[in-house]
Amino acid sequence: MTNLVILIPAALLLGGIGLAAFLWCLNSGQFDDLDGAAQRVLLDDPAEERHATQQQAPGQMEGRDRPSPDGDRRRSDA
Repeated sequence: MTNLVILIPAALLLGGIGLAAFLWCLNSGQFDDLDGAAQRVLLDDPAEERHATQQQAPGQMEGRDRPSPDGDRRRSDA
């Protein structure tokens, strides 16, 4: 019985903290645009991709256009 004296207020306190955090998220605009973030993950930004490719040194091209052992050149889109 003495355990309930500690556990019930602790549960109420943790529930109140969770509710306060949820209300803070609602007021700060955390849930305003749910679809935009999901779509941004799927879309590529061509400007960033070009910029990242231009910054790589020629020896760091991750195997693109490097001659294969049989003498043919690998295509980068294959």
